[in-house]
Amino acid sequence: MSQAPAKKHWYLAPLSILYRMAIGLRNKLFDWEILPSEEFEIPVISVGNLTVGGTGKTPHTEYLIGLLHKKFKVALLSRGYKRKSSGFLLASDASTSRDIGDEPYQAKHKYPGIHVAVDADRRHGIQKLCTEPASQDTEVILLDDAFQHRYVTPGINIVLMDYNRPIYEDTLLPAGRLREPASSLQRAQVIIVTKCPKDIKPIDFRIVAKHLEMRPYQRLYFTTFAYGSLKAFAPTGELRELSTLTADTHIVLVTGIASAAPLVDKLREYTEHITHLEYGDHHNFTRAELKHIELTYDAIDAADKLIITTEKDAARLCGYTLTDTLVHNTYVLPIEVEFLQEQQEKFNHYIIDYVSKNSRNRIVHQRTHAHKS
Repeated sequence: MSQAPAKKHWYLAPLSILYRMAIGLRNKLFDWEILPSEEFEIPVISVGNLTVGGTGKTPHTEYLIGLLHKKFKVALLSRGYKRKSSGFLLASDASTSRDIGDEPYQAKHKYPGIHVAVDADRRHGIQKLCTEPASQDTEVILLDDAFQHRYVTPGINIVLMDYNRPIYEDTLLPAGRLREPASSLQRAQVIIVTKCPKDIKPIDFRIVAKHLEMRPYQRLYFTTFAYGSLKAFAPTGELRELSTLTADTHIVLVTGIASAAPLVDKLREYTEHITHLEYGDHHNFTRAELKHIELTYDAIDAADKLIITTEKDAARLCGYTLTDTLVHNTYVLPIEVEFLQEQQEKFNHYIIDYVSKNSRNRIVHQRTHAHKS
């Protein structure tokens, strides 16, 4: 089941025209430097998109964390969507998804050695990360979903595009899903086409590249998703390989993400017995909904049955007191990024080279040496 093309609500086209004028004026004010955009003496990498909805920002951001955190002190700065706190907040081991949002919470628990902070004002957030005693050792900052936050000029702007819903076939909000015109891609140094089928043909790469009208300074990459082993939600954290799922396995799939279609496709490789309880992106579950999940599971008459959810949903579920049924029968399915066309090494080198050459320690050393000279 591939994702359906994005729907266009043409009756809203007049509002899209007004939206285009507003976005165009805003971008011009930044281009003309009437609105300020600040650069920082620390490597800043932004991961964002042009569309509303899931393009895979979380797994791609975590890929960058995994690539960088062993060599540099990484900080992730997010606005903390749907969090209950406000202002700047540096996450601690005691922070919950309600404090910092589900995606920052997920990153903090997968990579406890990094700094995770939330602030709707990314410029202020970067300043705080670089000056707070607890985080001033930061060497590189990853900005989550910040392509439209133009008050910061990142060293690298990474823009993601869903292969199944290309921006050149979409239109602006509210008639379509685009936050900005496709021409805004010119601000990006890197464009990653995500959720590609693994059997994509070389001609398809060329077609996408032609439609995107790449600039000489831009780099284009293609990625797909890979799924890891199922991990028990219970404290034991036991693993179950996907290969142990059979045609007789019954799954209650619980998702509160923008697009669950690739996940459903993956599970259908093993069984057709999937009951999908689908909620909105970043959904906060109610007690009634948790009870419905439990009752749905209990009603299944099968020897092999389980509840499967995503890492993002599991981050929110951690904030609830769950029944034993939910705790001991729920598994979390992690998503990982795989680069196609043997592009992984080139991408990794490009990112590490940028951070190494622009690290704050290197800049301070260069200035000190110049001053002595």
